[in-house]
Amino acid sequence: MNTLFDKIWDSHVVESIQDGPQQLYIDRLYCHEVTSPQAFEGLRRRGISPLRPEKIFCMPDHNTPTHDQDKPIADPVGAAQVNALASNAEQFSLTHFGMMDPRNGIIHVVGPERGLSLPGMTIVCGDSHTSTHGAVGAVAFGIGTSEVEMVLASQCILQQKPLSMRISIEGKLKPMVTAKDVALFLMERLTTGGATGYFVEYAGSVVRDLSMEGRLTLCNLSIEMGARGGFIAPDEKTFEYLKGKEYAPKGGDWDKAVEYWKTLRSGEDAVFDREVVFDAADIEPMITYGTNPGMGTSVTGCVPKLEDIPAEGRASFCKSLDYMGFKPGDKLLGKPVDYVFLGACTNGRLEDFRAFASVVKGRRKAPGITAWLVPGSWEVLKSIRSEGLDKVLAEAGFEIRQPGCSACLAMNDDKVPSGKYCVSTSNRNFEGRQGPGARTLLASPLTAAAAAVTGVITDPRSL
Repeated sequence: MNTLFDKIWDSHVVESIQDGPQQLYIDRLYCHEVTSPQAFEGLRRRGISPLRPEKIFCMPDHNTPTHDQDKPIADPVGAAQVNALASNAEQFSLTHFGMMDPRNGIIHVVGPERGLSLPGMTIVCGDSHTSTHGAVGAVAFGIGTSEVEMVLASQCILQQKPLSMRISIEGKLKPMVTAKDVALFLMERLTTGGATGYFVEYAGSVVRDLSMEGRLTLCNLSIEMGARGGFIAPDEKTFEYLKGKEYAPKGGDWDKAVEYWKTLRSGEDAVFDREVVFDAADIEPMITYGTNPGMGTSVTGCVPKLEDIPAEGRASFCKSLDYMGFKPGDKLLGKPVDYVFLGACTNGRLEDFRAFASVVKGRRKAPGITAWLVPGSWEVLKSIRSEGLDKVLAEAGFEIRQPGCSACLAMNDDKVPSGKYCVSTSNRNFEGRQGPGARTLLASPLTAAAAAVTGVITDPRSL
């Protein structure tokens, strides 16, 4: 019996090249402002238009400021990219959710929340974290700019089919352990190259118990283990989440769609190229200490000692610690923090703001902490306000910004200064990722909130 990955992938193959890649049909292309300008320019040079414009959705997110979005963008490069996306969408008659549009936000937050990303689809975007959309039961992956042009022109892409891998997490998560902690735990155990060449299906009781927003977080981080993408078989939770969304099927079409979506699962006897099983009891609230997402430990843990690192990895380990200002064996609890960032396509959803608010309620932001709380979309911001979370956060001394990628990456105004520490709910902690010289510690919204009210790395369970 085939795996679910095989079912979706094989049903989208248009043609196979002997001993080479396959031509894969793409159901949905998302375009943002950073990786699409050259692709559109390529169409113009060739004198062609997108083959299926109704399958393409455009929105800016990387360069958008998180304040005064109704004013022109000050950065000339960012402004040029955002303006180019708007004019390309207009020229080629593509759907465009521009800045200040109530449907705008981070593309990987908006796709699922609008029902644009659906089970059984193939979805691509010129952004590595496209794997997020796998949470609805889609095969979703990031592509390069030349491939964006290929999909614009033909609605197909040439791809080598990845191997299949199943990661099962069994048992029940401990209190205050989140989907983000699960992902950071997997990266610590498997390393950032442990899933290279594979497309990952997440399974097991922990994955079934996760909310849809938790599943989106888990799938978002698949790429950080080296995987081509990650996804979860759709179930009743998926259908409930998608029902009634703007672009989801309606009426009789909905019933037909659900009937088909129920068939989207790996068979009992499906054979994966690799299988890994983990126990939920081993997972604690996590935090990173280094400069890749696999350099993590439990928040109560220590930086590894040099002798615990394989000889061939010691030079890069020491270089990473030198950048972070840590030493082997350092305990992380109590280390001072300067910035806290809640947001990104990893943790910028309503559930993440609820979690953050649950910790800071009745407390105050620590003196000296700069906190950026950035919703993943205008829809998320609307829900935050309708639930009164904005008031809870304001009473604790926090301000909510306008939607965008923000401090996930240094492509807008929200940059962490050199040498400063930021507990961040984003997906990458590379050198300079949040600003030249910035030091990033990846964590869940709960752990970020604990740092925001104490001013130091804190186990959220202690609050």
